[in-house]
Amino acid sequence: MDDTRRDGVYGAPPAELAAVPQGAIQFSPLVPGAQMLEACGEGSLSGLVVLAPPGTLERRYTLALSLKALAPGASLTVLAPKDKGGSRLRKELSGFGCAVSEDARRHYRICTSVRPAMPAGLDEAIEAGRPQQVDELGLWSQPGVFSWNRVDPGSALLQQHLPAFSGRGADLGCGVGTLARSILASPKVEHLTLIDIDRRALEAARRNIADARAEMRWSDVRASGVGGVGLDFVVMNPPFHDGGAEDQALGQSFIRRAAEALRPGGLCWLVANRHLPYEGVMKPLFRRVTLKAEASGYKLYEAQK
Repeated sequence: MDDTRRDGVYGAPPAELAAVPQGAIQFSPLVPGAQMLEACGEGSLSGLVVLAPPGTLERRYTLALSLKALAPGASLTVLAPKDKGGSRLRKELSGFGCAVSEDARRHYRICTSVRPAMPAGLDEAIEAGRPQQVDELGLWSQPGVFSWNRVDPGSALLQQHLPAFSGRGADLGCGVGTLARSILASPKVEHLTLIDIDRRALEAARRNIADARAEMRWSDVRASGVGGVGLDFVVMNPPFHDGGAEDQALGQSFIRRAAEALRPGGLCWLVANRHLPYEGVMKPLFRRVTLKAEASGYKLYEAQK
């Protein structure tokens, strides 16, 4: 970033609730190519609008980084849905030493403040939310990443039933690399592309997987062509929430990208919540769709192109 202070925006605040200055720098771990708030020089921003994350550790981490990046007296606007951290914003900002004004609109809480000359508790909040090794997993992760400190039940079911793959493949929505490590245990795997929209997850995966066969891509799986072509296998536990609301189109996009990427005869292994109707999307795209397992509210499929 140059020496001229500029405004920034973190996340994607609703335009009708928070005005983002034209030309503001985009910060987000979930937008491929966006800048990192962590890399901002202290006092380098003249203003910041933040859509606060729902998780407590991630939200406090983001607020602390925001205050650190702002120049003293620079404006800060933070908003979040009331039931996803919004009701805590005022107290958390006050705890950092901010004088806060609060408004409520459309189920959102909107807090405005300026960066105090001597904010309190920033280093502690940043330390709690930074990348860290999770002893229970034996892996690096970070608050805010999906299932950041545990293996979710869907991935656990998929991990239990994975065959020994061979050839070239992809892990769509790879997270911190839990499944990828199991896949790469097969010496017959020649190359594995790990793709995730969350930069933090990929950075953790790089630390967790020391294997020359692994390639990391910070990309949105929904974009056509992201997964490559001619693959022998694809593995995925696709998301089905966007901004907290269920969105079945997310998983459907993953399935279509898998079908695009596979060679004829290639295999897709998919785990999903039992209630999600993915079979109707899979059957026209694959020659064979086989239910391999059901447990803990999840279903596991093998589909052959």
